[in-house]
Amino acid sequence: MVAAVAGCGNIRVGDDRPAAPHPLAVAPAPITVRVPPQPFVPGSLIATGLGLHAGPVAVPLRLEIPAIGVNAAVLGVGLTANDVMDAPQGAAGNPVWQKVFWYRGGGIPGQSGTATIAGHVDDVLGRPAVFARLKDLRPGDAVLVVDTRAERAIHFVVIETDTYSERQASNPGVLSRIYGPGPVAGSQPQPAPDGLAHLTLITCAGEYVDGAYNHHLVVYTQRTATP
Repeated sequence: MVAAVAGCGNIRVGDDRPAAPHPLAVAPAPITVRVPPQPFVPGSLIATGLGLHAGPVAVPLRLEIPAIGVNAAVLGVGLTANDVMDAPQGAAGNPVWQKVFWYRGGGIPGQSGTATIAGHVDDVLGRPAVFARLKDLRPGDAVLVVDTRAERAIHFVVIETDTYSERQASNPGVLSRIYGPGPVAGSQPQPAPDGLAHLTLITCAGEYVDGAYNHHLVVYTQRTATP
């Protein structure tokens, strides 16, 4: 909103009569105030009332990571019966291996707070999946979340990469950084203390032991101005 500052001229003090304009007076040139646009945030992504234990749903987002060749559709996911973030799977060749999963119990990408997106590192046959090269990201690399309804992109930049064991990843402090303190405490997403929009990317890492990988690779990103 542009606020106009009143009282720039034609003000008299101590006399109620209007001031007569000077014969040589000219109207001042209009002043243009440029207000920076408000950061874009996607509108509602899911149907009202959709519970966290409902299955995956398509959302109007696309994730692009140019440095590692990712251009992926996004599914909105909730929790499994064990209250773990869902990561849908399928048979070999199923498109789900090349999609990413936004946790719909967390923040919306672009909002102040934390949004979380996961993806598989490989499929059931061990072939590269959407986040196979997530480990190659470095600080400064760009990450874009595109609202496909308006083709408007939210720009993030990688700030840090960490690998956690299963035990480390269960630490409340680590969980709060990955998902935000609100979802970890079972409440609504909360604005970030620094006022910024954070996006966490997560996939599997480490060794494949007893049917599962034993580490998690986490990439932390932060919203940045559009290039």
